[in-house]
Formats: sequence, C-alpha cells, structure tokens
Amino acid sequence: MGVFDVVGPVMIGPSSSHTAGAARIGLMAREILKDEPVEAVITLYGSFAKTYKGHGTDKALVAGLLGFSADDVRLRTSFDLAAQQGMNVVFQRSEAEVDHPNTVRIAMTGKTGKKMEVLGVSLGGGKMEIREINGAGVLLSGEEHTLITVHRDKPGVIAQATTILAIGHINVSNMRVFRSAKNASAVMIVCTDSPVPQEMVSMIKNISGIESVVTLLPL
Repeated sequence: MGVFDVVGPVMIGPSSSHTAGAARIGLMAREILKDEPVEAVITLYGSFAKTYKGHGTDKALVAGLLGFSADDVRLRTSFDLAAQQGMNVVFQRSEAEVDHPNTVRIAMTGKTGKKMEVLGVSLGGGKMEIREINGAGVLLSGEEHTLITVHRDKPGVIAQATTILAIGHINVSNMRVFRSAKNASAVMIVCTDSPVPQEMVSMIKNISGIESVVTLLPL
C-alpha cells in the first residue's frame, strides 16, 4: 500500500469518487475525442444521478472536458468557463440499471464536427475506468501510455498495427481488442511502456480498415 492509497488523491473536493474520479473521466473523454468539445450530453446513472449536484460531480465532469485535472482550482467555476468557451453541456439523469453506481455516459461533439461517446465509472480514490467507446465495451484506466484504434473487424488490421509497433521497438505491456459484432466496428487498446511516436501513429492510420487512432499519455 502506498501513500496515495492512505491519504487519497490531490484534488478539489468534496469526494474522491464523485469529484476527482468524475474529473478524470471528463478529461479522459476529451483525450479520446482529440478535439475541443463544443457540445456534450452527459447522462448520469446510479449514485451519480442522485447526488451529482451536491458532490460537484457535474462541475468536475465539465472541468475534465475543459482539460482541467482533478486538483485544478478552476473546477469550481467550470460552468462559467465552459460558457465563455462556447461549450454547450446538457445533463440528464437515467434510472437504467448499471453495473457500477458511479456511472456516466458522455456524448461529445468536437469543434471539427467529430463525434465520440464514452461510458466511464468512478471506482473511488480518484480512480476511474472507461468501459465503452462508441458502444463497444472496453477497459481503459488511463494509467499507461495508450494507443486506441477504432477499426472495421476484418483480418489483418491488428497484425499490421502490431507489426508497426514491433518494428519501432515499442514494447507492449497489455493489449485488448473489443468488437460490437463480427465484421462490425471494433476497438483495439494497446498499452505501451513508452509513447508511440507520431510517425508510427500516421502509419497505423493508413492501414486499410482503420477509422481513427488516438494516443493517450498517463493521466
């Protein structure tokens, strides 16, 4: 057990799960979008839906979408800052049953028109997981260098992408592939020991069947 596990994360309160975790979900959603969000529809489930205003979950999610970390004092004024930047955010509550009580779905539109939808859960202690990207089930903690592809589920795509990483001497610590259905949209998440250089990202983008490639730094 480390110091972080005893004292918790450095954050703007009041709650590590409802505030810090929420801010990290919003920030990860922005990183996955790889665009400046101008619209976001945020659906809250379970405990999030019941207590989001009192615990500052709503402000934290918006702060993350603005690119702020959980310990950024601007979290408290994120609504005003979002309005100043022209970001339109709509909150809605759902009574649908979910696997985790601190669950949120964020449907975003970026400045360039790019759309992305993620589902995240706050696990406590400021930790979180992204469990869906564009409807495909995934598992993403944001604690490692990560490369994410959205691609068509067809033979050869994964092999070509991992070959490029191998040639570039990028060591893979973990890799998972998720798909919504056979021959449909799929998501590959590759965690690496070091960041993937931009020239390699460009090579992976040019693989037939690849729709988008995102690289993430550890949060």
